[in-house]
Amino acid sequence: MTIDLNADLGEGDAYDAELLAVVSSCNIACGGHAGDATSIAATLREALANGVSVGAHPSYPDREGFGRRSRFMSGDPLRDALRSQLAQFGRIAAELGSAVKHVKPHGTLYTDAVVDAELADIIACAAAEMPGKPVLVGQPDTELEVAAAAHGLGFVAEAFVDRAYRRDGQLVPRSEPGAVHGDIGQIQRQAVSLARDGNVQCLDGSTIPVRADTLCIHGDTPGAAEAARAVREALEKQGVEIRACA
Repeated sequence: MTIDLNADLGEGDAYDAELLAVVSSCNIACGGHAGDATSIAATLREALANGVSVGAHPSYPDREGFGRRSRFMSGDPLRDALRSQLAQFGRIAAELGSAVKHVKPHGTLYTDAVVDAELADIIACAAAEMPGKPVLVGQPDTELEVAAAAHGLGFVAEAFVDRAYRRDGQLVPRSEPGAVHGDIGQIQRQAVSLARDGNVQCLDGSTIPVRADTLCIHGDTPGAAEAARAVREALEKQGVEIRACA
């Protein structure tokens, strides 16, 4: 039994180096919500040194709102913004000799695109233009998976170990109480349940099936490195091998 463990990095947080010693893949901010050419290169180098699979983490071009303002942009302006972010990321990765294995949209662009076919198509289109056609990472059975197939991209189904789920399979919005798990024991249990059993207990106490090829730990969550180490330890105790899937 194997699972990928990923983290969102390059966002100016203090945990990146520690997380890169634990995870098997990473999603690096491309300058939309956070990061710049310097931070992209630095995070890429650290990832390569740790043998971590590299992916791009594009977002709404909304640094003020950290990419968390819904419907911030759409249509051609968004398409151009994502192309620009991914082009810069691809250039820096190529200069460092790194392949870009995947693309995972950030924050509210991700959650908006889960249910918005037009946004999902824009993201998949931009990803498909990158050299090597990296796989698209997103929640399974959503518009992101449909768009990946339409553009000939591989798709990696993602689940979250530190976020609460609703009964409909979507994440509880960050604006609501209980949306982000702070207890490491709870995070460990959710990780094991997702990887081993393919299900998750929702905030209302119900249990739903969730398909997962990769598990995400958010790098901007306080205690992220400690949580990542605890998750890896819990998974390996259950006989789950941590391995990049892209």
